[in-house]
Amino acid sequence: MNDLTPPLPKTSPAEGCCGAQTPAVDRRDFFGLLKTQAARIDKVVWAVVAIFAALAILAPAQVPESLLFTGWALIGISPYFLFSIAVAAAAHATGSDKLIARVFSGNLAVMIPAAALFGSLSPFCSCGVIPIVAGLLAAGVPLAPVMAFWISSPLMDPEMFILSAAALGLPFTIAKTTAAFGIGLIGGFATLAAQKAGLFANPLSGAVEKSCCASSCSSDSAPSDEVLWPFWREAPRRQVFNEVFWDTAWFLGKWLTLAFLLESLMVAYIPASLVADVLGGGSWWTIPTAVVVGIPAYMNGFAAIPLMAGLMDLGMAPGAALSFMIAGGVTSIPAAMAVFALVRRQVFIWYLIISLSGSMAAGLLYQLTISA
Repeated sequence: MNDLTPPLPKTSPAEGCCGAQTPAVDRRDFFGLLKTQAARIDKVVWAVVAIFAALAILAPAQVPESLLFTGWALIGISPYFLFSIAVAAAAHATGSDKLIARVFSGNLAVMIPAAALFGSLSPFCSCGVIPIVAGLLAAGVPLAPVMAFWISSPLMDPEMFILSAAALGLPFTIAKTTAAFGIGLIGGFATLAAQKAGLFANPLSGAVEKSCCASSCSSDSAPSDEVLWPFWREAPRRQVFNEVFWDTAWFLGKWLTLAFLLESLMVAYIPASLVADVLGGGSWWTIPTAVVVGIPAYMNGFAAIPLMAGLMDLGMAPGAALSFMIAGGVTSIPAAMAVFALVRRQVFIWYLIISLSGSMAAGLLYQLTISA
């Protein structure tokens, strides 16, 4: 009978009559788990949290100022940001992204000037243009016309043209518009030459490629290649729209949040009077200095107009003012950070080279023209 009796389960004193109890947590395992969970949090989010934590300790009064600045900056850009993301997501959902790629991939000798012209007249700022650029590159549009549009777009728009003409004069405003088109045009053809030499075969960064904002989401429910403009009629296309929209919004939104936070610190600790002291006067070195200073000290296209008008009244060379506005408009910290997150490093460096060399050349040519 003893042989037929099933063995009783072995229990340890810690288990008692109530069965197994939760084992004691190994402290090393706890910290390892904590480290693993922390690693899953986005590094950009960590950077934002770290900056605010440092401000709370070192400059508590700046915390609400930076919060307000960042919040209002995001609200101000939100119409362009959301519209451009929605357009990019709709292009994926409808399947029209492939049509766009074919149109832009036609005659590049025509598309590059057209992209530069459209960019120099479009109402998108340096940050608002980023989602459009992401959508174009993800759709397979060649980098050359995208670069032409990308560089020229933040430099001028109809509203800025009117304000600049009123404050800085019509000749200066026409020169800035011409420079926007010219730099975009040269940048586009220079990029085309570089690609023919074997460079920039895959411009998007690896992080973007892995997200649905860089490709049509591959899944069992992916829509067909057929173009369907009312995409909301099909559930798979609605899913693609939602995934692309939110993935792109999160990817670019977190970088813009960090960028505007850093800009709030620059506005607080780099006063406009310092820019005036550095760039005031008509010395020969003011144009290259304006290019260098324009990157970190630039506020935005509209805020720079009265500052440049005041500096020019104090004797600043118009060429230096033009270089400052172009360099800052294209490569301002918020825009540069978004570009850095979007494309591969070699494309980012190429973008900086074109922008900075173009802004310096535009300032020098304008100064020589008005001095002749």
